[in-house]
Amino acid sequence: MAPAPITPPGLFPAIPPPVLGLLARLWAAGQAGYVVGGSLRDVLLGREPADWDLATDARPDRMLEIFPGAVYENRFGTVAVREAGEVYEITTFRSDHDYADFRRPHRIEFGDSIELDLARRDFTVNAIAWGAEAGKPAAAGTPAAAGKPAAAGKPAAAGSGSSAPTPRLVDPFGGQADVSARLLRAVGDPVARFEEDALRMIRAVRLATTLGFALEPATRAAIEARAELAARLSGERIAAELEKLLAAEVPSTGLDMLARTGLLAVVLPELAAEHGIRQNKVAGEDLWRHTLRTVDAVPVGRPVVRLAALLHDIGKPATLADGHFPGHQSAGATMAAAVMTRLRMPRSVAERVVHLVRNHMFPYQAEWGDPGVRRFIVRIGEDALDDLFLLRAADNAGSGGGADPLLDELRRRVDEQLAAQVALDLSRLAVNGQDLISELGMTPGPGLGHVLDELLERILADPTLNERPTLLLLAQSMLADEG
Repeated sequence: MAPAPITPPGLFPAIPPPVLGLLARLWAAGQAGYVVGGSLRDVLLGREPADWDLATDARPDRMLEIFPGAVYENRFGTVAVREAGEVYEITTFRSDHDYADFRRPHRIEFGDSIELDLARRDFTVNAIAWGAEAGKPAAAGTPAAAGKPAAAGKPAAAGSGSSAPTPRLVDPFGGQADVSARLLRAVGDPVARFEEDALRMIRAVRLATTLGFALEPATRAAIEARAELAARLSGERIAAELEKLLAAEVPSTGLDMLARTGLLAVVLPELAAEHGIRQNKVAGEDLWRHTLRTVDAVPVGRPVVRLAALLHDIGKPATLADGHFPGHQSAGATMAAAVMTRLRMPRSVAERVVHLVRNHMFPYQAEWGDPGVRRFIVRIGEDALDDLFLLRAADNAGSGGGADPLLDELRRRVDEQLAAQVALDLSRLAVNGQDLISELGMTPGPGLGHVLDELLERILADPTLNERPTLLLLAQSMLADEG
């Protein structure tokens, strides 16, 4: 059930004291001060805002006077202020002009009107403000004039040396009604908004998904009409929205929306190619639907695994032959690496995702001996095992399957080997390179590394051999065999 709109007085208790204190200092200094944007949207939805943004008619240099120690962050008029141990951003009212590259304004103008400032914003639910215009400057020596809120973060009261303004809700585009209707609507002409910044189209899909909103028809139509503009976006900006979308409870809703609006074909054409690819999974569902099911099956809070789930079958369209996909995991790993590079993902994230895609089809048979399980651990890496098992379970769920007894058995056997603390890498051998140099007269180089690798292989087959005297004898025997 949609929440009822909150009246302006109802907003006051939801705004934390440090934010009210910042507003009070702006008002006491004779400046306008408003809470703006997504924080108010979240309050109206009964959600805890991730952050609190403020806007004012004060120019950046004036804000630095009002808030000693603040930092002027960028040319868009944003000043970072530390209050009660937190950092808040306060931005000067502005209008944006000349979006020639579909990404950012080439020219901005600072202004004095909150209404004009709200008019430049993306969606009506983000174009709401709560606050007041300037009060009269506080007299010298009063708490407000000293840069402190009058009482526990509340706006200065009458008689404290300043004229406390009465806060109001400013909602020129019907954002409060759209919050109640759970509708995401662009401010003004949606085509113009998306031509100003093409990222707003992807953000619209992400917000609709994470907030549980529907796209207003004209807004959706504008996305479909101008989806090709997303090709001009940088990889970092696309990646940031994709990460937030994948953090949703049911990310498939947004991913499918990306596909249906045409955005997926522009920003991730490799995934769009999965449409219509038939496979022997859930009856009547194509490869794309399988991918969506797989992503949803990964638990919330596992972003790397969800990203790997999104890309795990990316190699199938290119490897399709007679209804099968030979080597699709290897082809998919190569394609996933290219996607990660294009999105400019951090190297550690990219390497983990590619590793999971390459290994998600790992074979296992109950006939494996313990050495086979240990070699599996070494090949995958201890730190990647849990991610890989999660991906495999999600892949099974995406295929319409339930619990996999063999996967559960492998998990158990892996846990047993890890609990036994057997040597699974060179760091756990009872000897090291320096031992072989001092005891056997070996020299640093590839030959030394080869002997250590062979010793580890022997230990994987029989952990009881991992004793210093035994390993030195084995190494000496290897050297003798090699002449």
